[in-house]
Amino acid sequence: MEIKHLRSFVTLAEELHFGRAARRLSIVQPALSMQIKLLEEELGVSLFERNRHSVALTEVGAIFLPEAQATLHQAAHAADIARASGRGEIGRVRLGFVSSVLPQLLPTLIRTLHERFPRIELQLKDMSGPEQAAALKSGQLDFGLMRLPAVIPGIQTLEVLRETFLVAFPSDHPLATRETLHPSDLADIPLLILARRYAPGFHDGLMQALAAQGTQLQIGAELGEFTTMLALVSAGLGVGLLPANAGRALPANVISRPLELGDYRATTGLAWVGLESAVKVNAFNLISSLFAADS
Repeated sequence: MEIKHLRSFVTLAEELHFGRAARRLSIVQPALSMQIKLLEEELGVSLFERNRHSVALTEVGAIFLPEAQATLHQAAHAADIARASGRGEIGRVRLGFVSSVLPQLLPTLIRTLHERFPRIELQLKDMSGPEQAAALKSGQLDFGLMRLPAVIPGIQTLEVLRETFLVAFPSDHPLATRETLHPSDLADIPLLILARRYAPGFHDGLMQALAAQGTQLQIGAELGEFTTMLALVSAGLGVGLLPANAGRALPANVISRPLELGDYRATTGLAWVGLESAVKVNAFNLISSLFAADS
């Protein structure tokens, strides 16, 4: 049973006129008659009652019609899925991210991807930079959003976000009277910072930028998440040093002030191993175009 025979049957069933049906199908009337005959012979039934003046569905034809229509619909759907998949409009993208991109960058990406490619499934995994690197190399992730610099053999990166730094502290802290802070203002205060093992390049770059300002800071504790850092600040257990986007949603009774570090910025990058599929190419192009202006 060929799709073209089913299409001819459904068209004739809708028109009940060989001439009109043939014109809709862009074939000659004898070809349509032959296709209907072949279909009836294959099924071993009569689908139409016809004479010189009229064409009508038989009882069998009327029962067969919705099944044939459903088959044509499913065939068209399958063809659409295949073509859309080939264009990278259907598929799955597995994205790792560091939690500090949650307030702004990640929601923008999710919303825009859904608008432009509603049939791409985005799977999100909250992971540290080193965990993302391992997952990218093992094929468990397609992309990662991680702290830069991250020089990792086999992994490519593209800067997508640059951020200034903030100091977060309880609202009743003496620093609350200041509009902007210099590293020297923090010299005698034990600070909460992101642990080096979670983002070595980020940690080292920050320490170098602080040293360049002539300040050697006291480290109170090294933590794995900026959300944990802010919770401790909210509890009055320390003062935190973090990138601006990580401090966009502050807990109750926590305030922040900009930290003057000259031209130094924290950077976040898109990381990947390869772009071997159309869906990965579409995701990469969307992300890079979305955040090029921020880099």
